[in-house]
Amino acid sequence: MTKPARSHLSGQALSVYDRMLKRVQSGLSDAEEITLDGLNEEIGKAVEVEYALEEMTREEVDLLSAYLKRDLQHLMHFVDETGEGLAEWLQLDISLIEHQLADMLFSVADKTRLDTLELNQKLANDDLSHYISGEVATAGMFKCLNCGHMKCLTATSHIEPCEACGSHYYERVTSRWPKED
Repeated sequence: MTKPARSHLSGQALSVYDRMLKRVQSGLSDAEEITLDGLNEEIGKAVEVEYALEEMTREEVDLLSAYLKRDLQHLMHFVDETGEGLAEWLQLDISLIEHQLADMLFSVADKTRLDTLELNQKLANDDLSHYISGEVATAGMFKCLNCGHMKCLTATSHIEPCEACGSHYYERVTSRWPKED
């Protein structure tokens, strides 16, 4: 299995993801009922604002939009199935929250070309149920699909390779919500 390249999305992507999330949250704050259609509509509005700002390419904004949609749909499904709230979905223990170490240094001979290929591959991938190192995700607990090691993201972050085995593939872990196969 080949190692996926680290996402070319910079630290700016994290702030853009959070900005899009805040726009969605603000747009849904007055809604009587939050539906999947309403969620998708608000994400679409947030995407249009980011397109207009032109801080990132359209493809980068589309990729962040897919990450945001995945996280929020996962949360909605969890709340619908369990009746639990955000704290249970995140599975964060306040005592465990600490800042992540600086990103690992990454060097590739032709980084620009690899980044472009990776971005195109991620945009073409319809299966967003798993997380791959280098992708952007919001806070929560993630389990390595190779060794089961748990990773805690305390804020919107790039997902790093597994510290235990070096794998690049994760799934989000939520309490009392079995994964559907």
